[in-house]
Amino acid sequence: MPLRSGQATRCGVVLVGHGAPATDCPPRLVGELMALEWRDGDASDTRDAQARVAELDAAIRDWPRTPANDPYRTGLEQLAQTLRPLIPTDLFTIAYNEFCRPSIEEAVAQMVRQGATRILVLPTMMTPGGLHSERDIPQALAAARRRHPHISIEYLWPFRLERMAALLAEHIRQAMDPAARA
Repeated sequence: MPLRSGQATRCGVVLVGHGAPATDCPPRLVGELMALEWRDGDASDTRDAQARVAELDAAIRDWPRTPANDPYRTGLEQLAQTLRPLIPTDLFTIAYNEFCRPSIEEAVAQMVRQGATRILVLPTMMTPGGLHSERDIPQALAAARRRHPHISIEYLWPFRLERMAALLAEHIRQAMDPAARA
């Protein structure tokens, strides 16, 4: 999306992780949500089912989080803290595809409120073929683009497989070389 004439670009970055339910969140909430989301369009298309999906999604996303009950969130936050000083913008946040807040749309809205005119969305899912990378995140970004039509929202995916392979190969080389681990 082109910027309006005379408008300066202010770039924000949203790092998207998968998200996980808190370990102390009742499994019945997650099970019911998943069952409703995976129906073949019959019952999940009703207003009642949509309302229940939204209610369950909010209950799971809003569940209180700690490092003990959500180690995934803690790990993503650690990655974000390591990444943040390496990127050339002060507008940076994390988002979750599911189960946690902020959602992708909430994180995009936060970037817009902070003045971003261009938002780069970077998933932590690296390999092709995943439903989240190829379907869920693009759907969330399409909804965000409809809400913010004057903002450029770019999805930085898929990753170049040769770069991912090089990263993994370097990790293997370091594990195999005792001197490199020191």
